[in-house]
Amino acid sequence: MAPLTDLLSCSIIEKDSNGDILWTWSYPIVSESQKAVVGRKCNLEVEHNSPQVFVFSRHKYDWFYIHCSEVFDSDKLPKVKQFALVLFAKDFNPRKYEVLSRVLSKMYCKTGKPTEILQLYLSVFTKGSCSTQENGTFVSDNFNSHCFTNNTNVREMIKTFELETILIYTALLLKKRIVVYHHSLEQLLKWIGIFPALMKHRKVTDNLFPWIDLIDDELAELKGLSHYIAGCRNSSISSRTDLFDLLVNIPAREITVASHAKESLTMTKTHKEIALFMIQLSENQSYIESQIISEINDKTQDLLNQLKSLAVVQGPDGRKMVSTQTLKEKNLPSAVENFLINLAVAENLFLL
Repeated sequence: MAPLTDLLSCSIIEKDSNGDILWTWSYPIVSESQKAVVGRKCNLEVEHNSPQVFVFSRHKYDWFYIHCSEVFDSDKLPKVKQFALVLFAKDFNPRKYEVLSRVLSKMYCKTGKPTEILQLYLSVFTKGSCSTQENGTFVSDNFNSHCFTNNTNVREMIKTFELETILIYTALLLKKRIVVYHHSLEQLLKWIGIFPALMKHRKVTDNLFPWIDLIDDELAELKGLSHYIAGCRNSSISSRTDLFDLLVNIPAREITVASHAKESLTMTKTHKEIALFMIQLSENQSYIESQIISEINDKTQDLLNQLKSLAVVQGPDGRKMVSTQTLKEKNLPSAVENFLINLAVAENLFLL
């Protein structure tokens, strides 16, 4: 088993019977900026409202996963009402870290000892696994970071947005700024995980922000990027057209293209064909999730192969590139030409 060296830190935040919240333990270290963002997301300060058990998001280049637990009288944590176990890691894999955080949280409830958590954490970090007698086993190799199909539902996305799903697909393909809205955090995190599955040829998670608050430091991080997928629970995001090219409103089943992005997201005959193809995929009950994702990926590869066939001009680094002149010579409809230019730019194949 491979060691899980993507793990960066583990922390425990406790809420006592007086309602006071304290970071009681961290290993090896957590920065003040990490504490600030986790403090906003863990929601332990909310009275009379149990926080969602497992949430995740990112801070700068790292991912964090929070598992919240209620404390009962039978647990070895006197005066503690709730606690959150927080893992920071380099990789995006909610399923993996949900299982690990659950195992660690159960051990903390049972023993009340951070030293027990440290032993399990170090076992996972060095060996890739940990085992407990009563609180479960974790094996890192059981979770494939490239396997989206176990926790995605592309079929549901297509059925929800129907032909307009092509707008999501195109915005991803052209590396646009996408904001996903849902008032329910549970639903937001479920839906945000579907988007990377539509672009298997890229590591979309590098620019994925599952849950942002409209707070200066989080927005500054977004504004420093040319493209991203960001989830948000604040409905006022709909008026922030400076933050998105495409807004996906999950509960309303609406997709909004910002006025400044309409030209680059103009639909062509090819887009309409792919949109109908995705509808047919979603209606084919014999197809499982992995087949739907694979079929969409094949369509994407066809598009990319067509683009590469137009790459006939040698660039400075020796690679074949697409030029404006080559496209002009094809006498393509303006919408098609515009799409191919944007796609070439997204794939770093356009000769400026």
